[in-house]
Amino acid sequence: MDAGGKAKKGAGGRKGGGPKKKPVSRSVKAGLQFPVGRIGRFLKKGRYSQRVGTGAPVYLAAVLEYLAAEVLELAGNAARDNKKNRIIPRHVLLAVRNDEELGKLLAGVTIAHGGVLPNINPVLLPKKSAAAKEAKEPKSPTKKTKAAKKD
Repeated sequence: MDAGGKAKKGAGGRKGGGPKKKPVSRSVKAGLQFPVGRIGRFLKKGRYSQRVGTGAPVYLAAVLEYLAAEVLELAGNAARDNKKNRIIPRHVLLAVRNDEELGKLLAGVTIAHGGVLPNINPVLLPKKSAAAKEAKEPKSPTKKTKAAKKD
């Protein structure tokens, strides 16, 4: 302490200028992987509003982290289904389009190199009844009568 009873200059409010604490990021405090500070900076620089509260970037980081984890988990499952170890854009597309809620959220989004969902219109498929009739025809009595006429 100085003779005047004030803390030393540059002590940051610590009396006697004790050891400086290691800074802890807001992401660590919130238990998140996504950068709370960077998201807060983007919210301010983006001019979405005049003022940004302290909780807004934390909440937004949590929401973005959840969505990323959800997409990654489903894409990882799609990669495993295709016997691959690496997630490619095709796996992300399959994951998003096969999930009802993510599909609705990303309905207007195009994923580059994702392709399309495998889908064949039922009208274009061969009819089962016609295929069944063809399989039964050799056994039908009409064939026997034709064979009998030839003899």
